[in-house]
Amino acid sequence: MFYVIKQLFNLMKTLVRLLTKKKLKLSVAESCTGGMLASSITSISGASKIFNLGLVTYSNQAKIRILRVNKNIIKKYGAVSHQCCLAMVNNLSKISKANINVSITGIAGPKGGTKQKPVGLVYIGVKKGKKIQIIKCLFKSKKRSSIQKATVKKALDLVLRISK
Repeated sequence: MFYVIKQLFNLMKTLVRLLTKKKLKLSVAESCTGGMLASSITSISGASKIFNLGLVTYSNQAKIRILRVNKNIIKKYGAVSHQCCLAMVNNLSKISKANINVSITGIAGPKGGTKQKPVGLVYIGVKKGKKIQIIKCLFKSKKRSSIQKATVKKALDLVLRISK
């Protein structure tokens, strides 16, 4: 467990250093991680140079009102969908004006899953300039905190990859 925490800390330090060097700003819109990604990044000294904005849009109402996700997307595909994640990251980039934007939506459990959308299903969107990547993850753990931590680690990995 200590190794995983140290690995995550090093990942965050690397990210802050890289984005600082490249003079890039980062914003995030989180749902199932409840601000864990923003908290992880801002726990690193120097994060104020790169961190622009963090939104926790946990409810569908928040996604619609704050991120301007079209309510028909949520009605048709659900809040946990590729389409919703894409709308979240696109609209966040308009609001934040950051160079890199990240959106996260998923089912952290332990309840709330269905056969079509099981606990552990998470979508992560990363946008840098015109380049957008939406990935679908299915984390096997059924523990809420494990799913949230795995999501944060995956999002950090994606941001690092798109920033290089």
